[in-house]
Amino acid sequence: MFGLTEEQIAEFGVTYGLGAFVLFMLFIVWNLARQSKAGRFGTFVLFFVLAFGILGFIAKTVIQFVLGL
Repeated sequence: MFGLTEEQIAEFGVTYGLGAFVLFMLFIVWNLARQSKAGRFGTFVLFFVLAFGILGFIAKTVIQFVLGL
């Protein structure tokens, strides 16, 4: 499709699609914290827990780059 291989389409989808999904999740958490009136500490905890998931995805990408996979 459009001269791209399946691997290139999958790489694009994982990179940009998941990045957009993470940004959308950040918006959802921010909106949840605002509507629930979580305060500073509650908002920090919500974003801190979400950051562990994002950190895992970034670590996976870095490990793949370092190992050359």
